[in-house]
Amino acid sequence: MLANLVCLGRRTVTGLITAAGGQFSDWTAHYSLYSKGRVDPNPIFQEVRRQVESLNPTSEPLCVALDDTIIRKTGKKIPGVGFRRDPLGPKFQVNLAFALRWLQMSAAMIAPDGQARMVPIAFKNASIPRKPSKFASSEQTQHYREAVKQHNLNRLALDSLEDLQNQRKEENQGQTPRLHVLVDGSFTNSSILPNLPTNTTLIGRIRKDAKLYAKPAEQTKFGRRKIYGTPQPTPEQVRQDDSIAWQKIQIHHKGTKRELEVKTMTGVRWRPAKNKDLLIVVIRPVPYLKKKGARSGYTQPGYLVCTEPDLSLKNLLEEYLMRWDIEVNHRDEKTILGTGQAQVRNKQSVNTLPAMSVASYSILLVAAVQRYGQGDCPDTIPTPKWRRKQQKGKTRPSLQDLVNELRFSLWSDSIKAIHLDDFVKTKEDDKKSIKRKFNLCSPLFATNA
Repeated sequence: MLANLVCLGRRTVTGLITAAGGQFSDWTAHYSLYSKGRVDPNPIFQEVRRQVESLNPTSEPLCVALDDTIIRKTGKKIPGVGFRRDPLGPKFQVNLAFALRWLQMSAAMIAPDGQARMVPIAFKNASIPRKPSKFASSEQTQHYREAVKQHNLNRLALDSLEDLQNQRKEENQGQTPRLHVLVDGSFTNSSILPNLPTNTTLIGRIRKDAKLYAKPAEQTKFGRRKIYGTPQPTPEQVRQDDSIAWQKIQIHHKGTKRELEVKTMTGVRWRPAKNKDLLIVVIRPVPYLKKKGARSGYTQPGYLVCTEPDLSLKNLLEEYLMRWDIEVNHRDEKTILGTGQAQVRNKQSVNTLPAMSVASYSILLVAAVQRYGQGDCPDTIPTPKWRRKQQKGKTRPSLQDLVNELRFSLWSDSIKAIHLDDFVKTKEDDKKSIKRKFNLCSPLFATNA
């Protein structure tokens, strides 16, 4: 795990062995560590989650974000690999990528100024097995159908939330603490909303044309109880209705105060959520300038749904804006840490190696907060001249800053020259011209500065 953070090349198994200095010894034990199931990342993620909760205010609920991502692969024999929708493809064309699908859950580590950083606390393989051929036996087909049910993304998300709440319940002497789940539109559906764990609130995106209903005004004496009342306007119709006034809400986001304008609908019901009372929030598009002197552009309107109608709008907006940081987690894991670059085909290795890479990332983020606090950055390595303006007032180190700091703390004593001044010849002979030598510290410790 330490080699995964400081490795200078690709994060293959042999690359990690070389980074740890084991390239001249037997390598089979390193592969057996994962292929024979000797590593379990779940206890590591549990400890990371405990540390995150200890750093957060005790009166606030734990905010977690759920999202799925793909890790591209080229091998045809890797278990679970298949064609997935490419999220980086153009909007006008659905592209496919040969990849594995993963489900990640990240917990928010909140600073005193309201700035939050998402720390991964679960990383599970959500890929479904390959579909058998049309000539397969009935037993193989039935086994495939059961495996698809078990690896369904919504089912895996609910199981992860249940496990999280059960762990917290055991740690809090039988009482289930509050949990706020932040999701995008793919998780606000009929599989997730009605089946949330105890004391869990979901905040997610909703379609702008969602069909909403009021609560039934009265119940009949006979027959089935009514769940839905009269139809209500869709979120898009609410946004366009000039008779409904916009409310200005001031929030803290990224350490600064911002103002958003919203419209709300309280106590409405939606068929995917069944009999739950919901809060619908419509966020007005925010103007911005592309360049000085240009016409203002506008962001897209936002439509949010919350399963806790009494939740304050300020908390709802601040918490949902934290969700974007899980996208930063995906980028850091796949670009800087090389998660998924290991070329393995064993089923247990495929499931475990990327999870251990993400676990090392989580430990590094928590360790950085414990070492430097939530409002400071490491300053051992001087900042390049072209980044000094960007660094001014910066309170959150990037992953590359932390990796460079870790490399410096591990390798600086091994490569710097240590001399005894009393025995060093201070004057050089002028027999030969001076040979220029590059400083090894810069390419090692300040990579991608």
